[in-house]
Amino acid sequence: MRVLVVLGEGGHTRQMMRLLDELGAGYEYHYLIAAEDRLSESKIRVPGPVWRIGRPRNKVRGETDSLPVSAWQTAGSLAQLVPIMRAVRPDVVLANGPAIAVPAAVIGKALGAQLIYVESASRVTGLSASGRMVYRLADLFIVQWPQLTESYPRAVYAGRLV
Repeated sequence: MRVLVVLGEGGHTRQMMRLLDELGAGYEYHYLIAAEDRLSESKIRVPGPVWRIGRPRNKVRGETDSLPVSAWQTAGSLAQLVPIMRAVRPDVVLANGPAIAVPAAVIGKALGAQLIYVESASRVTGLSASGRMVYRLADLFIVQWPQLTESYPRAVYAGRLV
């Protein structure tokens, strides 16, 4: 089974590596990382090809890009991602929060992949922007705080990864 693992800087990658430790090496892992992320690749413990795309949106000092800039960058991310997804042909897209998870989820679903989304442990009372965008697309939507299942009934509480 081919699994495309979407990594994001900092805590996103840490949580995903913890999850992959639980899943083990019995899968063919491919990793998707933002082109600007220089840290996540060094954290990979189960080998697999690493693919990079530009971010669909940037956060700088707590501010995000304007809607037109984000739309342009998202179109660029999608254009970069289509040939990657065609090459990988993942059975599963496994993501947990970075902005690149959204285009990966959309294209993965269009190509017939299952989507497993794990909301970040930092999201205690509401979903992240990425989580809100992929909630209805996810085949399995996992949260790390039980109270989130009250507002998001399709979510499954599975404990914390950190």
